[in-house]
Amino acid sequence: MNKRIKIALVGQPNVGKSLLVNALSHANMKVGNFTGVTVEKAEAQMQYKGYTLQLIDLPGTYSLYGYSKEEVITKEFLEAGEYDLIVNIVDSTNLERNLQFSTQLLDMQRKMVIALNMSDEAHKEGVDINTKTLSELLGIPCVLVSAHTKENLNVLLDSIIETYESKKNGNKRIYGNIIENEILYLENFLKSKNDISLEALNLSMRQIAILLLKQDEKVYQFLHEKPIWMELSQALQRSLKTLYAAYDTNSNKEIFFNDLNAFVGGLITESVRYKTPKERNYTSAIDKILINKYAGIPIFLFFMWLLFQLTFTLGALPMDLIEAFFAWIGDGIKDNLQNSELASLLADGIIGGVGAVILFLPNIIILFFGIALLETTGYMARVAFLLDGFFHKFGLHGKSFIPLVTGFGCSVPAYMATRTLKNEKDRLLTLFIINFMSCGARLPVYVLFIGAFFPAQQAGNWLFGIYVLGAFIGLIMAKILRLTAFRGPDEPFVMEMPKYRMPNWNLVWFAIVSKAKMYLKKAGTFILAASILIWFASTYPKQESLEKSYAQKIEAVADEAAKEKLEFALEEQLIENSYLGMTGKLIEPIFMPLGFDWKMSVSLLSGLAAKEVVISTMGVLYSLGGDVDEESENLMSIIKSVIPLQSAIAFILFVMIYNPCLAATVVFGKEAGGFKYIVYLFLFTCVSAYIIAWIGSLIAGAILA
Repeated sequence: MNKRIKIALVGQPNVGKSLLVNALSHANMKVGNFTGVTVEKAEAQMQYKGYTLQLIDLPGTYSLYGYSKEEVITKEFLEAGEYDLIVNIVDSTNLERNLQFSTQLLDMQRKMVIALNMSDEAHKEGVDINTKTLSELLGIPCVLVSAHTKENLNVLLDSIIETYESKKNGNKRIYGNIIENEILYLENFLKSKNDISLEALNLSMRQIAILLLKQDEKVYQFLHEKPIWMELSQALQRSLKTLYAAYDTNSNKEIFFNDLNAFVGGLITESVRYKTPKERNYTSAIDKILINKYAGIPIFLFFMWLLFQLTFTLGALPMDLIEAFFAWIGDGIKDNLQNSELASLLADGIIGGVGAVILFLPNIIILFFGIALLETTGYMARVAFLLDGFFHKFGLHGKSFIPLVTGFGCSVPAYMATRTLKNEKDRLLTLFIINFMSCGARLPVYVLFIGAFFPAQQAGNWLFGIYVLGAFIGLIMAKILRLTAFRGPDEPFVMEMPKYRMPNWNLVWFAIVSKAKMYLKKAGTFILAASILIWFASTYPKQESLEKSYAQKIEAVADEAAKEKLEFALEEQLIENSYLGMTGKLIEPIFMPLGFDWKMSVSLLSGLAAKEVVISTMGVLYSLGGDVDEESENLMSIIKSVIPLQSAIAFILFVMIYNPCLAATVVFGKEAGGFKYIVYLFLFTCVSAYIIAWIGSLIAGAILA
């Protein structure tokens, strides 16, 4: 009979947890969120010797006593006990710091196995770990493994099964003599009272005694309401006074922290020997260049420039094919379906909506490939450190740069990337600023207007200027928000610098595939719905008399060019009198100070669903039909003839800043914490866009006058 073992994988950041899960399960991982929160967890399943092993990769955390979302969730999951054993993954090259966390896990008195990962690197660095001695000292199995070379993975799996089948937990977490005496005193006191209410804690008397001495808030709150508390509090005060006197401090945190360090120090002394390294560690030598005070930021900017060049140049090749493919499907539907309304819904609404999303998927994949590559090599952590001082001047955190950079590709994954920020205010501030990083969907609008108003040889410079301007405005807005809505002390920058490593291609591939799936699932659904909504709003109400009138005119004309002109005029009339056109006329007075007519206004309105829709909307409204793109010379020439340069500049500025697409807005709401934040984002971005577009219009008017 196949048995199931549920395993909680726990470890500090950068110990190779995800890589180990990947190696064990052969990339059979599923990524999702914990219920009700945005923190990710990865799960995998594998078969081994008649067992089904369910691996749950918990968020990386340095401690069980911190307050970040990751630390709280990991602690709550471990305390809930809905698993069979813990596998604690540690970095063999940095054992002392990792074993401090392992010791905290021992206090939970659960079945546990320690996987000493990166054993190959430890061997090269001359770190010799005696696992037999370490296992005896801790009372639990300790196995040297390497996720990179796949060394001893079967030994680890055998230890997991053996530990699971063993009847008792041999955990040997012991404290200093004075602390042990007080634990024993409280333990005996609790046993003597035989209070049935203590059973609800589902802990041993020793565990309760330890938590009482550590002044655990949950245990205190629970016991404070029980009859036993009167006597227990007196016994506890006696033990705490003894500890305070013996350690010459009134801080129990300091007492247990010092004891933890002493315990780990003893483990290291007994079980680890340091020899001459077999290979030179190049990390410090590389760091002298890459995080150099003067050269570091220019090198990073070069890497980013190279990444964006690849994103847009390589991405352009499949984009043309995808666009042609969806156009072919749309034309096929219109040619073969007799019901014109259904054909329009499928071709213009559904196929058009899905195509608009998938069109930018190549760019997203290339961008995430580059980011995953930089992350797995260890470079991203260094750039966050490098930019922390610069970002702090604008109220942002060093870690904010990762989601901000991601925002140049797509806002949906960028919003998700803010989960790396521990401080809630830093995370919310970054969420609000991501929109100022121009996503790939805005690019066609920029290309269209730059192509219409500026010479081709200058187009690249103007495009670069737009992206830089958006980022600069974002930094200014970050400073304003930090001084107003998100006031508070700066969070200190704490990030471990992992060693440089060759990228693991399986992990890179998994990161790309999982992010692409999220993009398609979250973005495609909402843009699809919005596209259908815009199709409906631009198609209804039906104007049969107008259609009949134009049909007669078209039939009476023999010249094909004249027929086409009448058909476009009919389409313009139909849209002008549709729900979408009525809405445009309604909001036209709002945008009048910016020089926008109702057609530009309604294009902005449609852009709330997806920025790509702005171009097709303008094509229809300016009597060219919806089948246009950013390189359409007809659209460029008409825009240049009917829209003043001053208004065009204001339009670009507005598109650069105002609310992201519907899909991104919904994801923003989920990440920020509810619908009210969606309202805040809409008001913040639209008001900012209006003011900046108005200022830009005034400056352009003064220069052009």
